[in-house]
Amino acid sequence: MKIAFVGKGGSGKTTLSSLFIRHLAAAGAPVVAIDADINQHLGAALGLDEAESAGLPAMGEHLPLIKDYLRGSNPRIASAEKMIKTTPPGEGSRLLRVREDNPVYDACARPVELDGGAVRLMVTGPFTDADLGVACYHSKTGAVELCLNHLVDGPDEYVVVDMTAGSDSFASGMFTRFDMTFLVAEPTRKGVSVYRQYKEYARDFGVTLKVVGNKVQGPDDLDFLREQAGDDLLVTVGHSDWVRAMEKGRPPRFDLLEDVNARALRALRTAADETYGSRDWRRYTRQMVEFHQRNARSWGNERTGTDLAAQVDPGFVLGEEVVAPA
Repeated sequence: MKIAFVGKGGSGKTTLSSLFIRHLAAAGAPVVAIDADINQHLGAALGLDEAESAGLPAMGEHLPLIKDYLRGSNPRIASAEKMIKTTPPGEGSRLLRVREDNPVYDACARPVELDGGAVRLMVTGPFTDADLGVACYHSKTGAVELCLNHLVDGPDEYVVVDMTAGSDSFASGMFTRFDMTFLVAEPTRKGVSVYRQYKEYARDFGVTLKVVGNKVQGPDDLDFLREQAGDDLLVTVGHSDWVRAMEKGRPPRFDLLEDVNARALRALRTAADETYGSRDWRRYTRQMVEFHQRNARSWGNERTGTDLAAQVDPGFVLGEEVVAPA
């Protein structure tokens, strides 16, 4: 299951995504966690210290390796240099699976030990001064998008992405890559405006969106979120002593998380799992192709000096039954 946590800065989405990852790990589920946010805080939220977080390999620095591996023997892609972030898979492409070992994970993923087992953590890398004026942050997430486009995952295995709710993800189609999108919103006008904007952008693409109300302090906050989000409001989360201890660098055992918050995490997993039956790999592949063609026309063809529409394999449909080359 591919799950995104989105929200405005300061909404608490990284804290909630880290709690959800811990919840999955405690249940023994295989997890790939990806920090695709402009502020790289997921590692710290999962318990890494400053040095460990700084030592995580940036996916963007391994983009040539990622492209070369995913390209495989796909005859429609002349070289890895001709791949852009929206390049879809086709016959001969290598695919990624959650439980396997592969060169992409070897280069970009690191195990993080949590209660119940380890998860794989991947990060885009920080937005540095060198990027300013030359690239937008969405170019840093190109490696994430390529991996999601070539990912085949099944039930009871999880890819959890902490990402921005900004317009960048809509330009490339990254927002359509998920079975479930949890939008973390505070009970404020600004918090729900992000929800409304995201819902409007995603409306025509079959995106499953649920709101997680955070920093909810009482009935008035709850009523406000219900009024603004309606049936999209799934659960709410309030103050947590467990989270406060975690933020001090002294997290208790995960099974000591407050019951009310543990129930909220179970509700998130149930909601995500329930989307599996409505998966439509043909629609998923079609949207991938449409956004690739759109990006090819707007900038990709000029950037690469080639007609990127020729990379599309019209007979290929991504899915769990696809057998990729070794």
